[in-house]
Amino acid sequence: MSLAPENLPATAGPTLPACLRHWADTDGDRPAVTFTDFATDRAGRRRTLTWKQLQERVDAVAGALPVRPGDRVAVLCPQSTEYVVAFLGAITAGAIAVPLFDPGLPAAAGRLAAVLTDCSPTAVVTTAAAEDAVREFLAGLPGGERVAVVAADKPAAGPVRAWPAPAPSPDEVAYLQYTSGSTRSPAGVVLTHANVLANVSQAVHGLGMDASGTTVSWLPLFHDMGLVLGLITPLALGMRSVLMDPLAFIERPVRWLELLGDHNGSWSAAPNFAFHYAASRVREEDRAKLRLDRVAAIVNGAEPINPDVLDRFHAAFADSGYLPEKTRPAYGLAEATVFVTTGPATPPRVTTFDRAALGAGTARQAETGLRLVACGVPVGQHVALVDPETGVALEDGSVGEIWVHGPNVGTGYWQKPLESTETFGARLTGDHSGLPGGPWLRTGDLGVRHDGEVYIAGRIKDLLIVDGRNHYPQDVEATAASADRDIRPGSVAAFAVEGTDTEAAVIVAEHRGHTALTTEDERALAAVIRRLVSDAHGLALRAVVLVPAGLVPRTSSGKIARAACRDRYLAGDYGKALVR
Repeated sequence: MSLAPENLPATAGPTLPACLRHWADTDGDRPAVTFTDFATDRAGRRRTLTWKQLQERVDAVAGALPVRPGDRVAVLCPQSTEYVVAFLGAITAGAIAVPLFDPGLPAAAGRLAAVLTDCSPTAVVTTAAAEDAVREFLAGLPGGERVAVVAADKPAAGPVRAWPAPAPSPDEVAYLQYTSGSTRSPAGVVLTHANVLANVSQAVHGLGMDASGTTVSWLPLFHDMGLVLGLITPLALGMRSVLMDPLAFIERPVRWLELLGDHNGSWSAAPNFAFHYAASRVREEDRAKLRLDRVAAIVNGAEPINPDVLDRFHAAFADSGYLPEKTRPAYGLAEATVFVTTGPATPPRVTTFDRAALGAGTARQAETGLRLVACGVPVGQHVALVDPETGVALEDGSVGEIWVHGPNVGTGYWQKPLESTETFGARLTGDHSGLPGGPWLRTGDLGVRHDGEVYIAGRIKDLLIVDGRNHYPQDVEATAASADRDIRPGSVAAFAVEGTDTEAAVIVAEHRGHTALTTEDERALAAVIRRLVSDAHGLALRAVVLVPAGLVPRTSSGKIARAACRDRYLAGDYGKALVR
């Protein structure tokens, strides 16, 4: 169902370049984007562009790009104001932007090569400092020597082609948002200007965003949530955007919270792990200096939301002025631009469901069981819970695959017609009164609508089906993480492998103090994990694998890549730990 209003909030223009031109013409001297650089100054050196300055730099990059309409331009910049300039410059030139990252990002060279091969860019925009590394990287790819390289901070002195480029129409492709998920090679979601700006309107209405506020983000700009929150939403609404590098957040998470407190009415978003990380790593003396009463809201999305983590975050920063109702649980995915559902400005709603009933496909409240966080309702789009085998829309209270229909849903995957039809072309069967027949986006996520709100139960392909019973892996992972304080939430993978008569379950868990563990320590901790999982879920584990931090694979957005972890386990990459 959809709780869409008849009139969504308007943006500054029908396309991204039109939005930029509007703010440059009407409010050109106001700050548009600020990058806080902690790499050159531990206190954070601010670099700010006004709307007029941003427009001038975007035009310079657009004029330097030797592209024709429809060519792809990859953005290979570090997090910076140059990234914003490069992304908008590519689109303003009439090309299709491909937001990526510079080759220096650790452990990401394989993914970068795969995406560049898939999208075949005519040009790349980077920075002068990274230009040599980018050229070297391109030289190792088929046809890479023919790709033009432009530095966003030092573009060519004059236009290399006819200028200006034709103004795009709302239905033209703005960019490709690459998403790998956990089980497939990178696929580029094709997003038009209309898709993106519709999603901005949906998010603004659902969250109640005030255009006079400021967005603050450390999320990578090549990730869907980081791009839409940190760049596109402020561009569409004329909000100021304050950015920082993800590494600066990892080094000192208090920096993120300090920036939020620097601006009244600040908005941000982060995955669940960031709430845990901030609550556990920010010192008490630093919390006392924070001004989180100035925060409008922080969206929690992009990965399963742990209610215990929210409780810890709210308790940790209560004296800093942060109220639980400032946390806005949300659900979304790149195939729908990013935003699908969110809840009201009230403390996050947590409901306890009977585990056995949920595994059997029905949501039933219970005194004890699985605690799930409500992710709210859709705005400006339809969400249906569907039997994935039959295509029949299910009644409230039944677990099904989440299907999405709306103007924010992308047009498909870049040059992948079969996958596009399967994912973006689903149709409902049977009685679906009040819902369109199609096309629907199949998310691959399991959920349930309870008391009007959507709850996320897991991924279809990640379900553990052991002895005929369904187990949601994130539920099992949370139980395993509770066994020891050095097993960090969000660093555990639960997956199924073939057994003699049925599937068997395996746990791989990162342990911060792994190098100091003796063999007996590992065996004892593995036994504790087995007992906890057995008691809580009635699930016998085939193996418990304890590994050092960093060895549980993740997707590009930081989610646990369970299929990749399973492959490593079966390949014997975890060695002697297999016997535990």
